[in-house]
Amino acid sequence: MSRSAESVLQTLRRPQLGRLQLHDFRSYRDLDQAFSARLIALSGENGAGKTNLLEALSLLTQGRGLRRADLAECANDQGPGGWAVSAHFDDQSASLQLGTGVEAGQSGQAQSRRYRIDRVPISSIRQFADHVRIVWLTPAMDGLFTGPAGDRRRFLDRLVLAVDADHGARVNGLEKALRNRNRLLEDGARDAMWLDAAEKEVAELAIAIAAARAETVARLSSLILGQRDDQSCFPWAQLALIGEVDSLIVQSSALQAESQYRDLLRQNRARDAAAGRTLIGPHTSDLVVHHGPKQRLAAQSSTGEQKALLVGLVLAHAQLVAEMSGIVPLVLLDEIAAHFDPMRRSALFEALEALGGQVWMTGADAHAFHELKGRAELFRVSAGRVEAL
Repeated sequence: MSRSAESVLQTLRRPQLGRLQLHDFRSYRDLDQAFSARLIALSGENGAGKTNLLEALSLLTQGRGLRRADLAECANDQGPGGWAVSAHFDDQSASLQLGTGVEAGQSGQAQSRRYRIDRVPISSIRQFADHVRIVWLTPAMDGLFTGPAGDRRRFLDRLVLAVDADHGARVNGLEKALRNRNRLLEDGARDAMWLDAAEKEVAELAIAIAAARAETVARLSSLILGQRDDQSCFPWAQLALIGEVDSLIVQSSALQAESQYRDLLRQNRARDAAAGRTLIGPHTSDLVVHHGPKQRLAAQSSTGEQKALLVGLVLAHAQLVAEMSGIVPLVLLDEIAAHFDPMRRSALFEALEALGGQVWMTGADAHAFHELKGRAELFRVSAGRVEAL
């Protein structure tokens, strides 16, 4: 390793969760649990509440967490409808508390979500990204390569959001701008000025989103190729973005791409009006992934190969997040060890330790984490309780 690389590693921040408090969150009425290790393994029967712990941590980032659940769904069935998550981090001898949750309304319905840093209210969860970054992998993502393009776009936007905290605002803004344009087309707007203004906003946001995605994919691809190992248990991935807007930003400057996309929107008004939606844009792009060593589409690989490829991609992304943000992310891996043979499981644990950040893993079988004894904290989860093994 070069001196410059060693210097970068030494300057990275490595926030570590030392205490997690949950109130009326999912299966936990009240939980106050301490943690002290970089590797955390949670075992327990299906439905015991393991994933609920990871979901609570995932809600410390923008969006709806790893389950993409509505806020009301996070509330305990026996509670009044609100919930709270409080996470205490240690970061280079400094401590920090991040909190989020909702309060129950008078009718029992949860109100808008709130955020606090060191118990001081803040206006946006965007500020959490200055202190902690989080990436995750769940069983629901196992069909990523064979599922619809929308799933891969959401996956890609999570990758971008982990390194660019403003990306979520742009994506939300584009959704609103597209709805506005679609409504104008549906109403048969006669004044071209209204549509021109709407399409100008759509184009600005669309090109910014496409550019952010392209930059993240390019940086991630470069990192992957720089570390490629055809013999690795987790094969390297080859990534490409496919879409008309994605092609525009490759061939032209940002300003030129905006102008070209506005022309496309103007030319396709009649077609989009008939379809009831905008047919061209970053909301129709796709992330194409190839199994690098075998040079074939990930979708054509075996189920085991796809899982290993996805793990390798998430591990590489965690490294990219650390390099670009200066913060080693927390990595949340739900039911991660169940489908790996002992050799690949050992390779996974070694790779996770090498990341240097805090890693949370769940699995129904505690034996899957047996070799981590002495290297990790092992916990048993059952009926709203978390007990050290």
